Amino acid sequence: MFNFIKKTLNKIYTTCTSKLDVLFSRGTIDQETLTELEKILIEADTGVAITKKIILNLKEAYKAGTISDSALLKKALHDQLVALLHTTQAQSNPSIILLVGINGSGKTTLASKLAYKSKAEGKKVLLVAADTFRAAAQEQLDAWAKKLNIDIVNGKINQDPASVVYTGCAKFKQEWYQTLIIDTAGRLQTKTNLMKELEKVKRIITQQLPDQSIDTLLTVDAMLGQNSLEQARIFHESTKLDGIVLTKMDGTGKGGIVFAIAHELGIPIKWISFGEQPEQLKEFDAQEYVSQLLG
Repeated sequence: MFNFIKKTLNKIYTTCTSKLDVLFSRGTIDQETLTELEKILIEADTGVAITKKIILNLKEAYKAGTISDSALLKKALHDQLVALLHTTQAQSNPSIILLVGINGSGKTTLASKLAYKSKAEGKKVLLVAADTFRAAAQEQLDAWAKKLNIDIVNGKINQDPASVVYTGCAKFKQEWYQTLIIDTAGRLQTKTNLMKELEKVKRIITQQLPDQSIDTLLTVDAMLGQNSLEQARIFHESTKLDGIVLTKMDGTGKGGIVFAIAHELGIPIKWISFGEQPEQLKEFDAQEYVSQLLG
């Protein structure tokens, strides 16, 4: 079976999975084993509060005699981690995908990957480059559109992003597209005007395409660890998020951040993005992710 974490997310494997593999291979366990497990989880950015709760449950089970060896410990940990990701089970199939996130979090690259995937499924795809505040964003997405032979609506630098989205929605309706993917400007909690612009963009979409399903996805740079959790919290307060996409997963050992985000915010993690190639995108599956993370 292809091991995604070992072969693709090498830093997670080195930092977390390989250590867990050694821990669970010992056979016998004791209190020191649980202390070591706690350290590994915290180092993987699972989150201190969540980790302590997990370890407390495992310690109680150990004292009660229901966890007597490493195999039972591994299964108990597996079950707890999957339970934390209960919000990540269902995948929707939206016709409109609105990408939000801070600059540098991988929105534009993700837009091209999602467009590539939709086209491979036989859908007629339209990209909208609504990040009109950063010239490189438009150029990058336009280059991907040409490379993948996918239609795109471009705006001009400093043009009202909502007007670009309006044009994209009109083209989507008139030319019978099946998937609309919108890239937006990077935002921070201090950029109130940009957050209001995002609200305007969402209003335009719902007004122009009221019968279409929309997924608002937040791109989160996994390399930032707990800082990513704070970003997700701020965006979720400002706009309704339908899912999280963890980007740059191949460059970090912080594989535990998925549990912190899912548990604290209750937002589904829908995709894992890694690398720069259009096919380097993986649908998030809680059972598979936990199983591979534990080795």
